[in-house]
Amino acid sequence: MRREVGTSFYAGLLFVVLGIIAWVSGQPFIFPSLGPSAFILAFERQGEQTASVRIVGSHLIGGAAGFLAWVLFAPDVAITATPPAYSLDGLRLAASATASVMVTSGAMIGTDTVHAPACATTLIVSLGLLSTPGQVGVIVASVIILVEFHAATLTVVRHLLGDGHPEVRPPDR
Repeated sequence: MRREVGTSFYAGLLFVVLGIIAWVSGQPFIFPSLGPSAFILAFERQGEQTASVRIVGSHLIGGAAGFLAWVLFAPDVAITATPPAYSLDGLRLAASATASVMVTSGAMIGTDTVHAPACATTLIVSLGLLSTPGQVGVIVASVIILVEFHAATLTVVRHLLGDGHPEVRPPDR
C-alpha cells in the first residue's frame, strides 16, 4: 500500500509545476501523454527508463514525427470529432497517424530513446490536436520541465534523507 500511495502522490507532485504553468500561461503544458511519463518517473524514480535523454528525446521525436506527418497528410484537419465513414478527412487523419507512429517507433529504437508515451504524443500532434510549431515546442518544453523537476526533487530528497534511502539511492552502474 505504501508504494501505491507514494507513487500516486509523487506523480501528482510532478504535475503541480506544469499545472501552474498551464494555468498561468494559457498554453497546453499538460497533455495526455505526459501522464504516463509522470507515472514512469514516479514509479521507477531512477534508472534506464527514467533517463532524461530517453524521455525528452522520445517526446521530441514524437512531436517532430507527428508534425511532419500532419503537414504531409492532413494539414487542415483535426480530429475534434469522429470523421464520417469513408470521408477523405478521415482517411487523411488515419494516414497521418499511421505514418507518425511508424516514424516515431523506428526513430526511438534507432536512437535508443524508447519511451512508449511518446507514441501518444505523436498521435496528439499528427491528429491535429496540438499541431502548430509553437504547440509542439510547448510539448517538448513540458517534458523538459517534468524531467528537470523530477531530478530536482530527487536531489532535495537525497539531501534530506541521504543516499541510502531506497527510493532515492543512485542506481548501480
